[in-house]
Amino acid sequence: MGTTAETAHTPEDPPPSRWTLPLVLIAQFVTPMSIAGTAIALPKISADLGAHPTALQWVVNGFNVAFAFGVLAWGALSDRIGYRATFAIGGSLFAIASLLSAISSSLLLLDGLRAIAGVGAAAVLTGSSSMLSNAFEGSARARAFALFGTVNGLGLALGPTISGLLITGLGWRGVFTVHGLILAVVVLNARILPRSAVSGALGDAAPLLDWSLLRNREFLAMCLVPVAGSIGFVTLLTYLPSALSAVKDVSAGQAGLLMLAMTLPVVIAPSIVAKLVESVPSVTVGTIIYASLISLVLGNLGLTLLTEDRSVAWIILPMILLGCGFGLPVGLVDGHALHVVPPERTGTAAGLLNFFRIGSEAVFVAGYAFVLSMLIGQELTGSAAADTAAGQPGHPDVYTSAFATTMFILAFLVVIVALIILAIRRNRAVRD
Repeated sequence: MGTTAETAHTPEDPPPSRWTLPLVLIAQFVTPMSIAGTAIALPKISADLGAHPTALQWVVNGFNVAFAFGVLAWGALSDRIGYRATFAIGGSLFAIASLLSAISSSLLLLDGLRAIAGVGAAAVLTGSSSMLSNAFEGSARARAFALFGTVNGLGLALGPTISGLLITGLGWRGVFTVHGLILAVVVLNARILPRSAVSGALGDAAPLLDWSLLRNREFLAMCLVPVAGSIGFVTLLTYLPSALSAVKDVSAGQAGLLMLAMTLPVVIAPSIVAKLVESVPSVTVGTIIYASLISLVLGNLGLTLLTEDRSVAWIILPMILLGCGFGLPVGLVDGHALHVVPPERTGTAAGLLNFFRIGSEAVFVAGYAFVLSMLIGQELTGSAAADTAAGQPGHPDVYTSAFATTMFILAFLVVIVALIILAIRRNRAVRD
């Protein structure tokens, strides 16, 4: 295995400010909340700015695509300009774009601003994880990344609920206003964050996208873990409410409550995992990863129990398993992945890791929708097919069949990713 770095800062460096972790976590909470919650605002946005289907979807897609590709560029750039600068620049872009989104007068303008916000969010994520990796060490770093994972889970889990409340009270523009104001407060206090000792150390010699990091087998394996989560969990975080509506005629409010079975484990698991890894020697990073992959597969298979004639209680346990499968390695994977690369490469490593995470989410969420629509289209045509694929009740038998087939496909893909991870880590162990 390549050289690893244990020490986060040199003896000459001052210890990280006590505000480092709170500021990073506050900013980081907004990013997954923006991803998970913006889609809820689309109906209100369409009523205000128009309902062109492509332009409307790019309010969400523009942010996600820019976010996915931004983490790569910011990863290498942060190694050159410093992680605090990356964090501050990204937070500024995110804040300004969000505040301008709140006063947008057209869908096209809103799409562009959301893309800029995605670029800023990528910098915030990259700067956050890199600062934590370099500012803390040992058990303190483990606790920091556990909190980092918990906050990410909270933003993902509570994003739709918080956004819904903001829309009810302030309208869709209020969602972006609140995001912008929170980030503005963080940016104004960014000067108290620690400077990175490796800032600019690589100069012009560092490649923008250092794919050579993937030669580190342990780092490569860690990059594939969130891919499995994207396949088995994120696709369903997006589309399971539609399935509940189409099969069981469940209202949006009821679906939101049911989704807590999936999202609460994401919030709770990272802290529990951090304590287990620290206090129980037999519980290793590998143990947690393999447990999470098994949970994802079982959860996907268990959701085939969703049928018109069964109570939704049948799928509560599978939903909990999916939440555990996604939540167990959150934070742990980030901390371990950045720990096994040289400290001067943590920015690039964070960019690659987050590209695998965000990029796979974009690919598999879109792929899920395509496969499900294709399967439904084999049984229905015209508006009936479109309405059913969108989750409208009326053809529960057709949706149930398509949904079950899609669940088997997801489970199969997670198994494939799991086997690849196992092979990579086993070969690494043999070589070591």
